[in-house]
Amino acid sequence: MNKPLIGAFLAALLLGAGVAPAVAAENVPSQEAAPTAKAVTFAGTVALSNCSGSVVRSPDSAPTDPALVLSNGHCLETGFPGPGEVLVDRPSTRTFTLLNASGSGVGTLKASKIAYGTMTDTDLSLYELTSTYEQIESSYGIRALELETAHPVAGTAITVASGYWKRTYSCDIDGFAHQLKEGRWTWKDSVRYTPECRTIGGTSGSPVIDDATGKVVAVNNTGNESGEECTDNNPCEVDENGEVTVREGINYAQQTYNMVPCIGVGNKIDLDREGCGLPKP
Repeated sequence: MNKPLIGAFLAALLLGAGVAPAVAAENVPSQEAAPTAKAVTFAGTVALSNCSGSVVRSPDSAPTDPALVLSNGHCLETGFPGPGEVLVDRPSTRTFTLLNASGSGVGTLKASKIAYGTMTDTDLSLYELTSTYEQIESSYGIRALELETAHPVAGTAITVASGYWKRTYSCDIDGFAHQLKEGRWTWKDSVRYTPECRTIGGTSGSPVIDDATGKVVAVNNTGNESGEECTDNNPCEVDENGEVTVREGINYAQQTYNMVPCIGVGNKIDLDREGCGLPKP
């Protein structure tokens, strides 16, 4: 995983601690979105205590619906869900710092529950907030990011927008991994980035945004750090024939189009809805 960080204050403390994510944050050249990618800003992204995320909506979400925050399953405050574990409707009081277009924090949003979370087949979490989309827009002038409903396409120009680091990473979708194995977990049909997206710890949960449409097509979650095979922080790809490929330095995300049908009336997660592709408890 693009390791979650232990508390927002750690970003400063790690500079003297020799921990890889913070060192990388200092030494990796800035990868701000290209000037042509005008649709992509930080507006709607959030910073968690240990990860990144974004306020998202489905095409059918209503302004009066409680807003949803998208991040990774491995960013949950309850710890990493085990293989096969799915969390639904768990109470939560977690808070999120909402960012504006320039990356400045403009307010604090609060969760009422973990609507959904898992690390099985995918690596995502959805928090239901105490605020509606309408209230967020009225208070902060910020609209939620819309979730794409179709499978992304190789070659698409994308931006990974990290609310934790207030940094963007621009590259293309290189292709898709049939299975991505990391330690105890296996993810399906993962998005593989081209090498330019050198995401680091703390970028976990960042929205992956289609530069052309401004819609969220995936959620950033991991990368192979040191060339090991299928170990923690070193995912490997497994194709339909079981052949394993290791791509050192390459990073990945989990698609989100298949969760859109799971979002029902009132933004409630309904895993029995037609087309819902998320694992059930």
